[in-house]
Amino acid sequence: MAPTAEIKVLASMAIKEAYVELVPEFERASGHRVATTWSGTVDMLRRLSGGETADLVIMSGAAIDELIALGRIVPGSRVDLVKSAIGVAVRAGAQRPDIRTAESVTRALLSAKSVAYSTGPSGVHLAELFERIGIAGALAPKLRVVRGEPVGAVIARGEAEIGFQQVSELLPVAGIDYLGPLPEGLQRITVFSAGLHAGAREPEAARALVGFLTAPAAAPMISKKGMQPA
Repeated sequence: MAPTAEIKVLASMAIKEAYVELVPEFERASGHRVATTWSGTVDMLRRLSGGETADLVIMSGAAIDELIALGRIVPGSRVDLVKSAIGVAVRAGAQRPDIRTAESVTRALLSAKSVAYSTGPSGVHLAELFERIGIAGALAPKLRVVRGEPVGAVIARGEAEIGFQQVSELLPVAGIDYLGPLPEGLQRITVFSAGLHAGAREPEAARALVGFLTAPAAAPMISKKGMQPA
């Protein structure tokens, strides 16, 4: 029997709901243990750029590519895991604005008293989107950039009227009504990927975990949690 390992993983919160369901199955099947640290994109880039190590890093594909260029992730080790859309939510029981079209979302944003989004890939896209559709100036006084917790938690407490984040991060939050994904024309699908850290101590075990997460058997859980297999 192959020796077991402890795999250190640094991962984006966007994949957490599916990941925490799948990893115990991997541990039972492989005998390996998985120790996962959850963090946001900005914090992960800071930590990894500052010299923190892991065996496996899971974050947006674009961020993985950035870390490959910096020498922190092994070239050629990127494996795409899931595709994730941006969703919209309001506080549970609140009026539900129409988000079926780009025009109706724009109206909802302009009429909202406060708007929340994260520092992750969805937030980066939204900041660019507001500029592109010409409403950044009008929204600036009422924007709240959420750090260190789900956007849904801020919405549930009534600290923002409408919020945007990856669908997979909104669905598990109590106290909100999930309205659906952003419509075509405003949506951006983010690919979340895994990459081997250049300082990985357990590269083979980490590769085995990636293989498990991308196997056909993992697809139903990934879909159930608001994402699609990549």
